[in-house]
Amino acid sequence: MKRKYSSMVVAGLCIAFLTGCQETPEDAIVRQKGADSVKSYESAEENAQAGTSLRELLGAPEHYANNASYDGGGLVIDTDADVILPETNTISTYAVTAKEVNQDMIDTVTNAFFDDAKFYSSHTYDQWTKQDYQDDINRLKKYKSEGNLDPYEYGTDENGQPQFNIDDVIARDEEDMKTAPDEITKEEVKPSFGLEYWNGKGEERVKEVDEDWFFGVVETAQGNYDYTISYGLAPDISFKISKDKDDIVADPREFAEWIETSYLLGGEENGEIRLTEDDVKGMLDISMEDAQKIAEEKVEKLGWGLEVYNWDYAVFHHGEGGARKESILEAGYLFHFTRKVDDVRITYTTEYGGGLEDMDSTLTPWSYERCDVIVGKDGIEKVEIYNPYEVGAVQTEHVKLMDFDSIAKIYEQMMEVSNADITKYETNRTYHIKRIVLGYSRIYDPTTDSDSGLLVPVWDFIGGFDNKNEEYEGTNNGEYSNQSFMTINAIDGTVIDRGLGY
Repeated sequence: MKRKYSSMVVAGLCIAFLTGCQETPEDAIVRQKGADSVKSYESAEENAQAGTSLRELLGAPEHYANNASYDGGGLVIDTDADVILPETNTISTYAVTAKEVNQDMIDTVTNAFFDDAKFYSSHTYDQWTKQDYQDDINRLKKYKSEGNLDPYEYGTDENGQPQFNIDDVIARDEEDMKTAPDEITKEEVKPSFGLEYWNGKGEERVKEVDEDWFFGVVETAQGNYDYTISYGLAPDISFKISKDKDDIVADPREFAEWIETSYLLGGEENGEIRLTEDDVKGMLDISMEDAQKIAEEKVEKLGWGLEVYNWDYAVFHHGEGGARKESILEAGYLFHFTRKVDDVRITYTTEYGGGLEDMDSTLTPWSYERCDVIVGKDGIEKVEIYNPYEVGAVQTEHVKLMDFDSIAKIYEQMMEVSNADITKYETNRTYHIKRIVLGYSRIYDPTTDSDSGLLVPVWDFIGGFDNKNEEYEGTNNGEYSNQSFMTINAIDGTVIDRGLGY
């Protein structure tokens, strides 16, 4: 909830800038953003001087430190960050569009990650058999006999009633078991949109079509994978691959998932250390080099020019109580891939982009390009691919950039402004900014076009934070973080809301 609150404050401020509800004084530190925020910018040919680095041109230091305290110490911005720039002396802006979604794209992803595999429809493959229902009934009755009436930690509703009624679920299982098949039906398919399937039971059974979805199970020599392709929120397209873990998670009702450890390492929650790097290393059965080779070999087959931007540890945990040392079953490596354009990388952050300014918005959002691959001891464990880009022509060559001092001034003021009401909800918050990165980000104007935009240079201020209120105290020193708390357009100094994408 703490992260959600911060995002809401920043989003609200950015809406104010976008709509121009309040006139900006001539000497304002941040310019208003309007419908022309995605535009051509001023070119500066002098930036292309041979032998002059971008760091020299912008007056950017190797390291930047500043500590500012506001509201009686309720808000502290502690910046102690390496300043990271691309090895180039100029940056240009590029047109970018959503890559065309068609069968060729589906085949490209499918062939990149699966060799000699068979694909089956999830609608029949994942259907429970009579034995599956009996196993579930036996398991639930065992929980009940042990006095565990809430085995999945669902809790109670506002009226104090259990969210998970174990007796109702057992009764439903017993009823469903009567019409369940003795064996699953393996319906071999080709990953694609438009596949038909049967939905419902008995006389209510009807044939339906997955017009812009694919739900599949993939059988490979390394085990089974769930494979989902979603185009239901066009222009967003997503490919999700996840290895089945039935061998270590026996209860199919139990929540289990991979999570990156940047949220867990380097911090505490109510005085308890979440996880240490040594904890994770003790679970690893593959070297980082071998894991990266596996990931790169797969992603290279896509042919999209994606390269490893950075990596993190990932852990596979189970249970509703979050990732704790005692709930972690496996560990691996998570590789974040982005593309490089003219020696400038698209900066990876935790934001997916494509958010909406409010729940009543009728705009069509477009999330960022993203490619994340988790590799464990048995190879590929999980893959998420979103919205591959088609990078077009240069829009402004050798674009003119603001100097670093001006950017730093905007950052310091806007960190205060965007957290103006923080002490209404928290006793105090301390930001730890550990990296300041200049790279590309995609911006767009959803009011005019939802699948085209610009790659523009931006400064991201990345780190973690400590926060405290009456019920909670958490710390994150930001050393492992990829979360950007401020994104500033390096050309004109406008603040970009990474959650929105502009």
